[in-house]
Amino acid sequence: MNIIKLNAIDSTNDYLKNLLVKKVLDNYTIVTAEFQYKGKGQVGGVWESEASKNLMCSIYISNPTIKLNNQFDINMIVCLAIKRSLNKFNIPQISVKWPNDIMSGSFKLCGILIENIVKNNSIQDIIIGIGMNVNQTEFNNLPNATSIKKISGKYYDTDEILSQIIIDIKFYFSFLQQAGRTELQRIYEDNLYRINKVSMFRLADANLVSGYIKGVNGYGKLKVIMENDLENTYGIKEISLVN
Repeated sequence: MNIIKLNAIDSTNDYLKNLLVKKVLDNYTIVTAEFQYKGKGQVGGVWESEASKNLMCSIYISNPTIKLNNQFDINMIVCLAIKRSLNKFNIPQISVKWPNDIMSGSFKLCGILIENIVKNNSIQDIIIGIGMNVNQTEFNNLPNATSIKKISGKYYDTDEILSQIIIDIKFYFSFLQQAGRTELQRIYEDNLYRINKVSMFRLADANLVSGYIKGVNGYGKLKVIMENDLENTYGIKEISLVN
C-alpha cells in the first residue's frame, strides 16, 4: 500500500487522476492532504475542512470485477466500510444518507465522492474520495456538520482511521464476491438514514413532497413511497432529503 502525503492540494481525487495518466499505480495507492482548497463533493459540491484536523484522502483501486451497470455497488461498499470502521471507534448512531454521506444521528460526519474511470464500456479504475470530520470542532455556517471529536470528546489519529477504512473496504469487496449483490444491497438499505420514516423531500423543480424511503433499486436510485402510496425512483440530481 503506497501512501502519498501532501501538505496542501486542490483535490486529492484530481491529483490521483493526473498521476494515473503519467504512471501505473499500485493497487490501493492513497493520497492524503492536510488541506484541500478545492475539495470536491457530490454533484459538483464543495467539501470544506479545517487544515490538519480531518481525514482528506483518495484511494485508487485497479481492475475491479464490478460491471459498469453495477457501479453503485462501489458506493455501497465504501459507505458500509466507513460505517463499519466508525463502529469500531465506538461512534454512535452511524447511518448512510443516500447516496453516500455518513451520518451520526442527524449530523453529517463524512462525505464520499467516487469517480470511476471507464474504458471499453467497463470500469478499469476506481478513485474513492473521502472527507471525514475528525478533530475539527467548529463548523461555521454548517449547522448540520459534526466530527468524531465533537461526538466523543477524544482526539483521533487520522492515519489510524484511514488504515481501518482500507481494511473494511477490502472486507466488503470480498463480501460482495462471496455473498452477492442482493445481500450487499440489503445491508446498505438496512443502514439508510431515515429508512421507512416519513420525511420531507425537495424535487428537482424545487417542489416539496412528503414520503418515506423504501430503499434503492439495482442502479442505486432512491425508492420513495409518496403520499399517494405510489413508489417513485429518483437519481442523485432529482431529489434531496430536507429532514
